[in-house]
Amino acid sequence: MRETNKEAAADPQALVLAALGWLLSDDDRAHRFLGVTGLDPAGLRARLGEPGLLDAVMGFLEAHQPDFLACAAALDVSPDTLAAAHGALYR
Repeated sequence: MRETNKEAAADPQALVLAALGWLLSDDDRAHRFLGVTGLDPAGLRARLGEPGLLDAVMGFLEAHQPDFLACAAALDVSPDTLAAAHGALYR
């Protein structure tokens, strides 16, 4: 794991925001996410860091295992670490 990703794994909010960045890096996936959440790009920017948005990001990824696994791989963290970040946001 690269140093920056170790730091992100230690900060659940940073890791979920990194997952959001990965999610938005693909147009089709980004459109699916926006469609599911009902957000538009301006609304998304306005809600960055809000618990509800972070929960929506993780819910979206967890609902589709191939995306979830690809995201974890792209962020250079284990799937367990990514899942734990979701749980840690609500402690």
